[in-house]
Amino acid sequence: MHELSIASSIVDSVTESLAAYPGARVVEVRLRLGALAAVIEDSLQFCYGIATEGTPLAGSRLRVHVQPVVVHCARCGHLGALPGVQSFRCPSCGEPAHDVRQGRELEIEAIELEEPEIQA
Repeated sequence: MHELSIASSIVDSVTESLAAYPGARVVEVRLRLGALAAVIEDSLQFCYGIATEGTPLAGSRLRVHVQPVVVHCARCGHLGALPGVQSFRCPSCGEPAHDVRQGRELEIEAIELEEPEIQA
């Protein structure tokens, strides 16, 4: 289950970024996940809960934005999303599509923080 190592890497990256915001609490981590990234979202969500225990991310949400596979067709010039990952053919002309422009992502898109309360 490589989802646990991915979740641990997310926690490490976000924890490292938190150094610039002392006292801030992580509310949400937004992840961009390509349809070809070979990651099972439910497993990643489960592993994120485990990986965040005892860290500054404990209690935060992981919001995953799944990115479709987008290909460019050399034959007709069409740039568009594939209806699924079973067939890599241009949705416009049916030619095999080799130029994948989107769908492999696995990156942190944003981190939502809650600022600490300032006591007077």
